[in-house]
Amino acid sequence: MSDQIKHECGIAFIRLLKPLAYYHKKYGTALYGLNKMYLMMQKQRNRGQDGAGLATLKLDPPIGKRYISRYRSNDAQPIKSIFDKVYGRFNELEPEFMNDPAWLKENVAFTGELLLGHLRYGTHGGNNVENCHPVMRQNNWINRNLLMAGNFNLTNVDELFEHLADLGQHPKEKSDTVTVLEKIGHFLDFEVQHLFDGYKYEDISRKEISDRISNNLNILNILKHSAKKFDGGYAMAGMIGHGDAFVMRDPAGIRPAFYYKDEEVVVVASERPAIQTTFNIPIEKVKEIKPGHALIVKRNGKISHKAFIEPLEKRPCSFERIYFSRGTDRDIYLERKKLGALLVKPVLQNVGYDFDNTIFSFVPNTAEVAFYGLVQETERELNVVKREEILALGDKITPKKLDKILSKKYRVEKLAVKDVKLRTFISEGATRDDLVSHVYDVTYGIVKNKVDTLVLIDDSIVRGTTLQQSILNILSRLKPKKILVVSSAPQIRYPDCYGIDMSKMKDFIAFRALIALLEENNLMPKLKEAYARCKASLDLPLEKIKNEVKPLYDLFTYEEVSNKIAELVKPKGIKPEVEVIYQTIDKLHEACPKHKGDWYFSGNYPTQGGMRVVNKAFMYYMDGNDARAY
Repeated sequence: MSDQIKHECGIAFIRLLKPLAYYHKKYGTALYGLNKMYLMMQKQRNRGQDGAGLATLKLDPPIGKRYISRYRSNDAQPIKSIFDKVYGRFNELEPEFMNDPAWLKENVAFTGELLLGHLRYGTHGGNNVENCHPVMRQNNWINRNLLMAGNFNLTNVDELFEHLADLGQHPKEKSDTVTVLEKIGHFLDFEVQHLFDGYKYEDISRKEISDRISNNLNILNILKHSAKKFDGGYAMAGMIGHGDAFVMRDPAGIRPAFYYKDEEVVVVASERPAIQTTFNIPIEKVKEIKPGHALIVKRNGKISHKAFIEPLEKRPCSFERIYFSRGTDRDIYLERKKLGALLVKPVLQNVGYDFDNTIFSFVPNTAEVAFYGLVQETERELNVVKREEILALGDKITPKKLDKILSKKYRVEKLAVKDVKLRTFISEGATRDDLVSHVYDVTYGIVKNKVDTLVLIDDSIVRGTTLQQSILNILSRLKPKKILVVSSAPQIRYPDCYGIDMSKMKDFIAFRALIALLEENNLMPKLKEAYARCKASLDLPLEKIKNEVKPLYDLFTYEEVSNKIAELVKPKGIKPEVEVIYQTIDKLHEACPKHKGDWYFSGNYPTQGGMRVVNKAFMYYMDGNDARAY
């Protein structure tokens, strides 16, 4: 993605099902869980540019001994920072202590059987260590302590906050993280109290009551009550002080969550390859947590996978497939290749099947897999052309003519190269813009001046600023006849409210193109009509709200919007033509058939809260309000 956006957080959970001594004997270390957690977090570090956190919990701790350990970091290399501190504790110990798992568990932090890791990629809010997960709700009762980490955004934080206030709580701040923690914490308290009230008249000690509560706590019941009013995308992991744990996924399956279990461990991660690599297991061993379901691990090791809320139509985030998740997942890799392949026919039609004078390239590196798909399909199309030309010769074929046809090739070059060492330290306008234009460098001497067309594939175009300020400017120095920018993702028209940092209408090049088209066609009054509809929708019941911005886009064809985007991103003063081709939504679904979460492209939100957000975002644009709409 040439326009960098912040995106998904990542979660990692490990529950060791055997005593530490088991892993010491089999694997030679009592730090087996920590080592695996480190690797699993590293394999998801693409999801944690702003910070990270780690918490561990010990089963059956002696009273008076610390059983929860936590480190969080917002350093430049947060995972390294955390594990340097954690491992530093063990590096100081003598070998005899490192070979004594029971002593380690009793005396050293981060030697628990439950481990919860988080990688933060913040969409909003401050970037201080307090924003990093896991977050903790503390209590002197062991079974009322709650640690949580998640990949989520909720659209209705205000409503949930008011509900907490109605319950008599006084949350310290209004954020989805605090709201979720307190919401689940409230029903955890309620369930503990309910069990306590049932046991307190029996002839048993209070300590035994506490043990019974820990054994019989109904996690599913807690999650059912907590999530009733959640509206958004989420994958949330939690650990309760006495040793129960859970991972819950939203009912539309917007946010990803995968798990693996055997006789030694239960593992959860946001990305499947992280589990495969860490535990060296085949793809079929890793399962997906179903939408609206929770993976629950009791402190006795019993595992269940149960629904806590009625599932909705499954709409997993398609951006996970296009860009966010690592391409080391087999299915994601093949889908990204398919996205590139499906663009070949419109591209070749655009360049008139002129293979001799067309160069295929890509930018940035995240578009490389789609590029492979594009050129492989281009080769197939070229072979079709060759076959037809050979057949057309009939009995007039000669070795010379045949050689000429067979020698035809498509041209592939790496033209735009990002200069990773260049930093735009200067913030002053013109000087900074000049530096930005040099973030990419080019390969000179390859392009035929004013003859060649450059086909440049990108995995998505959000704002268009990098294209305009850097890529197109620098490519124009090669003096091509035309630059054809191809996006393997459709036009991003609407805000996301489920975890991606795409929340303001004005930021989208597609929306700016819409405004330009309305102005050119004397249709600006349509904006005020849409604004009135959006404002009226605020008084409607949530289930009756619909996307009032879509009718504006319906006034123009997909190609008209693409052509206007090409005009907007073309830098002033460059001579080559600039055109843009976008993937269509139908072709996106063809490439990613199991991930049809396309609301940022189509405006079809999987939850009603999303419909409310898009209308508010449009109103904020019209009002000149720069805040996010959720």
